[in-house]
Amino acid sequence: MGVLAALGSAVCYGVADFTGGLLSRRAYFVVVAFAGQAGGLLLALVTAPLLATGVPGAADLAWGAASGVGTAMGMIFLYRGMSRGAMSVVVPVSAVTGVALPVLVGVLLLGDRPQPLSWCGLAAAVPALWLVSRTGGSEHEGPSTAASSDGLIAGCGIALQYLALAQAEGGVWPVAAGRFAAVVALLPWAASARRRPPTAPRDMAGAVVTGMTAALALILYAQAVQQQLTVIAVALSSFYPAIPVLLGIVLLREQVRRIQVTGLATAGAAIALLAMG
Repeated sequence: MGVLAALGSAVCYGVADFTGGLLSRRAYFVVVAFAGQAGGLLLALVTAPLLATGVPGAADLAWGAASGVGTAMGMIFLYRGMSRGAMSVVVPVSAVTGVALPVLVGVLLLGDRPQPLSWCGLAAAVPALWLVSRTGGSEHEGPSTAASSDGLIAGCGIALQYLALAQAEGGVWPVAAGRFAAVVALLPWAASARRRPPTAPRDMAGAVVTGMTAALALILYAQAVQQQLTVIAVALSSFYPAIPVLLGIVLLREQVRRIQVTGLATAGAAIALLAMG
């Protein structure tokens, strides 16, 4: 069940990444991020009383809040990179950083000891994430240095989100605490939106639903880390970049590139190894 929950988290995050990327090219990326976290907070507050297994401790809520700060940092820089048209740089850099840092921390500091098959899966996961999220790019996609910086900071935020939430217990309440912290952390950025043209109601609603989907991804991840090593749950949940590729092929009629086919095949092998390990 831990494997299925982690893969479900990847699917939900992938859908949120896909819709968030599209919205951040039509609307101000800060509005997309802020409305998304507000939507995620709403979903978490509604579901927490239904799914909670007990009263969360202060430490659990604090870890949840720390994960929300990571979420805010990850989303704001991920969407900024996408809004610049640098998806082919910012997505793979953030994805690889977001999985590599938790694995290193899990092994070196948290005492995680994956089995040999899991190690093989982890070794395959990093290149798979890089390959599957490469979208080609061109000289018109914006400065690669700025995009790489956005991706690196976003990846650090995603890593903090995963690591902090893995330390929390108490079901959905830490996720709710994280969404609240994310909203608060994004308030200074949101103040700049008042100088921008109004966001279309359709885009605002889309951002809220996107945030709810991302919150569901974190709820599933929180379930996964209760049944799997943190490094395994993070690796499986981090395969979300494959979902936008598949949705782009099916919904947007995009042509899949050979490098992405290689990445998808490698990701499939990594998932199988992680599941068996």
